[in-house]
Amino acid sequence: MQQVLGLEPLLKLKSEGHKDQECYCHQIFIDPDDELLVPTVQQLVERSFHSNHLKLAEVPSCFIIQMPRFGKSYKMFEKIIPSLELDITDLLSESPRGCYVCSELATQECEDCFKDKLFSKTGLKQFCDICWHQVHSQASGRRHVSLALRCPTGYEGGRWAGVPRERMQLFAVLCIETSHYVSFVKYGPQNSDWMFFDSMSDRHGGESGYNIPSVTACPEVGQYMDIPPAKLAKQSGRDMAGVAKRQFCDAYMYLYQNPRMAVYK
Repeated sequence: MQQVLGLEPLLKLKSEGHKDQECYCHQIFIDPDDELLVPTVQQLVERSFHSNHLKLAEVPSCFIIQMPRFGKSYKMFEKIIPSLELDITDLLSESPRGCYVCSELATQECEDCFKDKLFSKTGLKQFCDICWHQVHSQASGRRHVSLALRCPTGYEGGRWAGVPRERMQLFAVLCIETSHYVSFVKYGPQNSDWMFFDSMSDRHGGESGYNIPSVTACPEVGQYMDIPPAKLAKQSGRDMAGVAKRQFCDAYMYLYQNPRMAVYK
């Protein structure tokens, strides 16, 4: 991306005890979880950042996320649900964060609550001082260790009007099943506003011939966006309408954008 497109690194990551790292995409690394059958992209990103103790140093203009798979020989998940919006608020190192319980300014983060199924199956958890003690008053929570959150400039002394959420929009999905990549591009606000691009949709001639690319609308993708994960897990990919199976079962990279930041970067 640097040599061909001349792009500067898209991401700046912080890891405790290490220098800031610059990169073009984030590859998902998580431990297997038998209860996570059909995850969303939001779940995978949060788990990956939590497992690897990472934070975003700044809001990216573009966030490229590589799924946990290796070609056609290994896929950690048979299906992945695209998150049309990716909330990165709790992944930012310098962002104010709201208490999970009361929404007041959070002062402590609990990594153990993220992993403890008694509290929640998904989501990073942070609390104000009062809610921390209330939530962890039970025996199961007394062994949890808190991580102090630094109060961002401008929020000291209780001046608090809620968390300004930072969200990114999904604009493309790169997929591969066997031999070549195909892509889905989001072109509008509706769940059904998807286009499908296949550079090898057809072929003219033999070995000396050429591939014929195609771009087609694929509104059928939208009908699977709102299906509950448990029901989607039972849905056979072969029975999914049109090319929807390619996006849900063959996803390799998800591309998110922040239009506000793209003005500056």
